[in-house]
Amino acid sequence: MSTETDPKVHAELRENFGKGFARRLRAAGKIPAVIYGHGTDPVHVALPGHQVSLLIRRANALLELDVNGTQHLTLVKDVQKDPVHQIIEHIDLLVVKKGEKVEVDVPVVVVGEPFPGTIANLDAATIALEVEATHIPQNVEVDVEGLEDGTHITAADLTLPKGASLAVEGETLIVAVAIPVDTLAAEEEIAEADAEVAAEQAEEADAEDASE
Repeated sequence: MSTETDPKVHAELRENFGKGFARRLRAAGKIPAVIYGHGTDPVHVALPGHQVSLLIRRANALLELDVNGTQHLTLVKDVQKDPVHQIIEHIDLLVVKKGEKVEVDVPVVVVGEPFPGTIANLDAATIALEVEATHIPQNVEVDVEGLEDGTHITAADLTLPKGASLAVEGETLIVAVAIPVDTLAAEEEIAEADAEVAAEQAEEADAEDASE
């Protein structure tokens, strides 16, 4: 018997379509979905809502579907949600095979602390990689420990998981280390104030010299 976090999912064939039927499915705790790819005709199914909602929290989740005894290894390619209530309305599933290469967007995670007084700005929240369908990394880490203002980390600088390759240009900016704008503004204000004080003191000194 499958558990809530088991990638093995029992799906039901769906022969009725339309918004009304989809609403009834969701009201029954199920999610409409379509399976496609590898030159096969699309297969419309209904998925168990609670189990699948937990499984797709992970980016690029793989689902092992059992549709009336027929097995499908699928990659979650698109999840459509209601923009207001965030209810899952439909899922697109791509048929994949073990050993096959697929292109996916993998989340980028920043680790470490840059040089004091600076921040690491994440320019790309995900990185497009080509990986084996059954070995998709959960994320790619970027270490910014001790990096100073002006440091740029590009896609080519990333340490990729074994078997993964870039699907974007190596020059793509991922992280930029910089001094925060508000800090720079504060430093400029302090510098301007110091300059004004120095100018006033110089004027006072000139006035004293002239009076002597």
